[in-house]
Amino acid sequence: MSKTILICDDSRMARKQLARCLPEGWSIEIIYAEHGREAIDIIQDSIPDLMFLDLNMPVFDGYETLEELSHREIEMNIIIVSGDIQPTAQERVLALGALDFVKKPISKEILLKVLHKYGFIENKSSGGHLVLTDSNAEMSEKEFIDAMQEISNVAMGRAGDVLARFLDVFVELPIPKVNHIELTELHMALQFSAQDETVSSVCQGFIGPGLSGEALLIFNDSSFKNIASLMKYNGEINDKIELELLMDIANILVGACLQGISDQLDINLSQGHPIVLGQHLKVKELIDNNVKNWDKALSIEINYRIENKGINCDLLLLFTESCIGPLKKLLKYIV
Repeated sequence: MSKTILICDDSRMARKQLARCLPEGWSIEIIYAEHGREAIDIIQDSIPDLMFLDLNMPVFDGYETLEELSHREIEMNIIIVSGDIQPTAQERVLALGALDFVKKPISKEILLKVLHKYGFIENKSSGGHLVLTDSNAEMSEKEFIDAMQEISNVAMGRAGDVLARFLDVFVELPIPKVNHIELTELHMALQFSAQDETVSSVCQGFIGPGLSGEALLIFNDSSFKNIASLMKYNGEINDKIELELLMDIANILVGACLQGISDQLDINLSQGHPIVLGQHLKVKELIDNNVKNWDKALSIEINYRIENKGINCDLLLLFTESCIGPLKKLLKYIV
């Protein structure tokens, strides 16, 4: 008798990758959901034998989905597959009833071990489930944005994990925002900062095979006192100390995030030296003072928040327009 497998993930690329890693010859029917609310509607009609659940999704994220299932007293087998690899994230989902946690990008070998561990399959050496794709087909704009969002999601999770371990906190991770933008209007695209707040920022250039761009870390000035406290700094917090704190956070988030992208695309992204863009400026002033020679770009925005600590910063990865072609070629190997 065939089993029903529900894959719940907002990324088409992630759903396809996971399906491709399922054992070949396994008698299953695969159902897909793009967010937790859709998954719950499916489960309400018929409980699948197993659900793979992402954490960072719109409408209902993974945590909300687990909580809703518990509230409805629905018991089922759930394996979390997420780029948020913080120890606290793993502890929370297991406490909410998940069987296990598997990190993104999904590994066929790890997935097969987990399926064998819980008795879903008998043979750990089973091959991957076949998912047919046209390798010669041109990647559409929607597929490209979806793939870049999933790549960014995994890289964001790695960087968040490094920051969480460094500060001994839990980092709230968003859904990365990927857009083509006019950089002269970049301040309008930023979601995290109110117009009357002041920020400080550093940037680092990066370059790789056919790729180049800038990574900007924009740090809310109101966060400096709290970040200093977490880093056990008890002295006067002046501009010099704030800059040191900003550089420390930038080194963690920019370095880990770019490394996460490099690993997934199997390339090397070299980073330049960090440059201070400004301190205690309005977001519009910061952008207007530093993007005069820029034009269009592919923007990846990730807003990191530290839970219950009042700390908020935005990481922006800006790829020049000429990177889109090389990125699509690299992504086709993954998709």
